[in-house]
Amino acid sequence: MEITAEMEVEVEVEEEKLTPNPNIFGLKNSIQTNFGDDYVFQIVPNNDSTMMAVSLSTNAVKLYSPLTGQYLGECKGHSSTINQISYAGPSAPQVLYSCSSDGTLRAWDSRSFQQVSCINTSPSQEVFSFSFGGASNKLLAAGCNSQILFWDWRNMKQTACLEESHMEDVTQVHFIPGHQDKLVSASVDGLICLFDTGGDINDDDHMASVLNVGTSIGKVGFFGEANQKLWCLTHIETLSVWDWNNATSEANFENARTLASESWTQDNVDYFVDCHYSTEEDRLWVIGGTNAGTFGYFPVSYGATSTIGSAEAVFKGGHTGIIRSVLPMSSIPGRAAAKSNGIFGWTGGEDGRLCCWLSDFSSVATTCSWIASTLVEKSPKNRRKKNRHSPYWT
Repeated sequence: MEITAEMEVEVEVEEEKLTPNPNIFGLKNSIQTNFGDDYVFQIVPNNDSTMMAVSLSTNAVKLYSPLTGQYLGECKGHSSTINQISYAGPSAPQVLYSCSSDGTLRAWDSRSFQQVSCINTSPSQEVFSFSFGGASNKLLAAGCNSQILFWDWRNMKQTACLEESHMEDVTQVHFIPGHQDKLVSASVDGLICLFDTGGDINDDDHMASVLNVGTSIGKVGFFGEANQKLWCLTHIETLSVWDWNNATSEANFENARTLASESWTQDNVDYFVDCHYSTEEDRLWVIGGTNAGTFGYFPVSYGATSTIGSAEAVFKGGHTGIIRSVLPMSSIPGRAAAKSNGIFGWTGGEDGRLCCWLSDFSSVATTCSWIASTLVEKSPKNRRKKNRHSPYWT
């Protein structure tokens, strides 16, 4: 449902006193994206952070302004769970991509909210992840049931299929930033594979190395100088750090939740949402949350001394359920983001809310959330929810 400036927005205000603490972030506002039947999977920004896309368990993507929270429109077309969304990049800044368990990758014009192209894999394939890259930046890679598929995104013709590298569902594929000819894949089989994507890609000649995590992998990412480090979160909430270039392990936190829980006064950390890296300070944090909706940024040390430290930023009072996605707009927790009007970032969760957090808590004494019921339509109650502990949550 679209709104205009002339439409009246119903507002419900909730206030909660917070104990003053420089590490606790203030809630600026929250948007109720639905009426409690569905929830938020992922939040991603466009290239200049003037728009953010939000995937929901209604199999739709909604678009909002990250500065004002204004609802902009909706992209609908998927018939099953949306597993990943991402903007195309500087060459086509208006194009948003999504992949789904319905076996498709779709491209949307975020100005008109219309689908502009669609790749169909096969009726039996689920597409869990995708990435753009390659030596000439022309490849689109996708992780499916146990395969990695490649297309030339310029003409949407399939160019390769890797089907021997993984034995189970491929949950992550990423071209490495700064090393666009290198692709990393991760799977429920517990393996992380590194491929050289130059030439005619095949399993035998293009696999460079394999990292054995030992358990089902949920999410990976890159950090450090030249992005040579890799962090890995698993479906049993363990964290490990690797040097992908040397194929070596630098830290393995099998008791990551225990370590994080020991360092703060909130409820125990129940799960990890993501990791966040600051290039300015060369620091890595793991983001952990509670089932009640509080979450924090925990610094990660790796190498000779491997520890998870006390939470350096705590976010509470916004969500009432599990957090699914964190979109930082300031790269360092606790430091004001001048370019984003003091907004640290946005979060989405299983309570169906989008919450906006202030960078500078010292200017507010209470949290204040508003729910605009005119921004959304009530969704059907027969939508299938995705289990938080399913291997395919994003």
